[in-house]
Amino acid sequence: MSTTDTGLATGDAVASTTDLTVTGMTCAACVSRVEKRLARLDGVTATVNLATSTAHVVHPASVSADELTAVVEAAGYGASVRAPSSGPGPEQTRGVQRGAHVRVLVVAVLALPVLALSMVPSWQFPSWQWLCFALAVPVATWGAWPFHVRAVRGLRHATATMDTLVSLGVTASFGWSCCALWFGGAGDSGYRMPFTLLPMAGDGTHVYLEGAVSVPLAVLAGRLLEDRARRGTGAALRALARLTVSEVAVRGADGTERVVPLGELVPGDRFAVRPGERVATDGVVVEGSSALDVSLVTGESRPVEVGPGAAAVGGAVNAGGLLLVRATAVGADTQLARISRMVADAQAGKARAQRLADAVAGVFVPTVLALAVTVLGFWLGAGAAPGAAVTSAVAVLVVACPCALGLATPTALLAATGRGARLGVLVSGAQALESLRDVDTVVLDKTGTLTSGHMSVTAVTARAGGIGPVAALRLAGAVEQGSEHPLGRALAAHARQHPGLGVLPAVEGFRATAGAGVRGTVEGHRVEVGAPAGGLPGQLATAVGESEGAGHTCVQVAVDGVPEAVVAFGDVLRPGAYRAVDHLRRLGVRPVLATGDRAAPAQAVADALGIPRVHAGLSPAGKATLVAELRSQGRRVAVLGDGVNDAAALAAADLGIAMGSGTDAAAAAADVTLVRGDIQAVADAVRLARRTMATIRANLSWAFAYNLVTLPLAATGWLDPMLAAVAMSASSLLVVANSLRLRTWDPAPARAGRTRRPGGRRSLTPPGA
Repeated sequence: MSTTDTGLATGDAVASTTDLTVTGMTCAACVSRVEKRLARLDGVTATVNLATSTAHVVHPASVSADELTAVVEAAGYGASVRAPSSGPGPEQTRGVQRGAHVRVLVVAVLALPVLALSMVPSWQFPSWQWLCFALAVPVATWGAWPFHVRAVRGLRHATATMDTLVSLGVTASFGWSCCALWFGGAGDSGYRMPFTLLPMAGDGTHVYLEGAVSVPLAVLAGRLLEDRARRGTGAALRALARLTVSEVAVRGADGTERVVPLGELVPGDRFAVRPGERVATDGVVVEGSSALDVSLVTGESRPVEVGPGAAAVGGAVNAGGLLLVRATAVGADTQLARISRMVADAQAGKARAQRLADAVAGVFVPTVLALAVTVLGFWLGAGAAPGAAVTSAVAVLVVACPCALGLATPTALLAATGRGARLGVLVSGAQALESLRDVDTVVLDKTGTLTSGHMSVTAVTARAGGIGPVAALRLAGAVEQGSEHPLGRALAAHARQHPGLGVLPAVEGFRATAGAGVRGTVEGHRVEVGAPAGGLPGQLATAVGESEGAGHTCVQVAVDGVPEAVVAFGDVLRPGAYRAVDHLRRLGVRPVLATGDRAAPAQAVADALGIPRVHAGLSPAGKATLVAELRSQGRRVAVLGDGVNDAAALAAADLGIAMGSGTDAAAAAADVTLVRGDIQAVADAVRLARRTMATIRANLSWAFAYNLVTLPLAATGWLDPMLAAVAMSASSLLVVANSLRLRTWDPAPARAGRTRRPGGRRSLTPPGA
């Protein structure tokens, strides 16, 4: 449903949200008008996006969706409730595009001869002006009909938009030309008209048919190109939508398969995924092994190997063998659906600068109309020819461009959030991007964020003259195969994965004693694995001391009663953790480590990553207090975490960043979510935010500067209506084109260069056996 309860109470009313599709908006003035009309309803706030033609409305439950659409329609625009995945279908989109293409093509065929004859006096033959008039009539009426219709609709609702300016400009140019042809002597068969890009002084016998045809041609062509570019900025969201499948092969308890629509799939169903097919929904692999291409979902370029018990994300492509997957989430609960929702919500946001631009756009069109009337009166009062006065007024109407103001932020957000989604970075909106740009301190959680979050073998040290580390690992791994303890499972897994060991031998007489360890007989040897005992040989005692100093856990491996080796366990760093922290430092962001773990392992991680400030043993409330202290010092703080214990700190920070592999509580409290496990994405997110906000600033600067420069030129008679129309269309295209560059932004060049580990830093993962 497109209307949902947010669960937030305002007084006695429960707030709901409704997404509307709004048609007929052409500029930032339209955006401002729709938002103001909706805000007149008690308790209603709205965010309208020109680039996506949508309105996100938060309203009391007592206000129905029908009331919201009625308000928008009363403002002169079309409105309908938007389904969560709605949007024009391919056929509808192609139909609209074909209609726009046909109109532009016909207008061009009719307008170009008028422009040529008006601009090249030597081509003007007897009664040429009447041919131009005949060609200009369909352009000024049928070609400009969309502008006239929307202008009249706005007039009925006492509003003025960009279409009002264009319609008035075309009507004034065409009306003046008619007067000149019938009553000003310009209709004589021998009439010749010189051409200049500046308004002409004289006796008023000039015709301005080129203005009447060039304005519709330039604006229609500009909007066609602009619409195509705007659709390009939202390509990432449409690509996510294409990752879903329409049908799925469900396997029953008897082993038979039947193909059903995706909507009939329920959690617990088992479905087959053949090579080359997409995984229909989130699930767990029951049978088979393969490699899944998850690049379009998480941004991770390397295929992920999966087997029984492994998670399979919906939308991933099966690049290997046959898989049988048990569905764990369907519909709106899947990871892909959550990603799509976050991207769509982010694209509906506005930066602070854009809200200022919208406020300016709200009074922009009435101001331009008043300016055009003033220019007309001034030139007539100053004794200028009526034709020159009308031309200057028309140029003012045509050159004014609130479109660029309205497109400056949404097009950049569409492109940036789409690009971020492809890189595995989901941003909640413009406010999050602004905060991310200004962050100067990042508080990093340790377990599950900088580290993998699970114990693994970090070192195997054998006594001198003994059986050696490989043999000790083989025997210990064999006896631990029957263990349920996390350290035992980690040791057995490490042994199985060790090159050259192959299949581990069987264990006999296995016995596990709580708090003491495990024992068993392997190939005739009595093997015991447990806590280190006193009196270890010097080399093994040293290894135990070093491991405990680094915050690691050790076990002793004894064979036939003789201590042969010590195995150290620790939470290893995530791949690329050091590089990510180093890149944050290069960006001027100060890393701070905050963890609930003990001081020794926390300091070991900090030393390995070069983090100077460490806070260990913190409770969830302690982490939130630390964030508050940093903010009180004037720092802009971001928190990166993945667990329930990080949720309070994430919510207390200027910006919360959650690992996508973490808990729902962390993700709900965060402003940015990293879909893939690579924390290098944090630095990528900072760079993307800074590039996006720089693009938005450039867009808005251009939009304001353009109007500040061109309006005085038009008012003082230095800008012809034809050039004004071209300039107006070009300004919008330039804004959209600048935003489109974000679609191809690549973080790789910024990461380039060898990252050297400072001398003296200890690695968390010393080489093992």
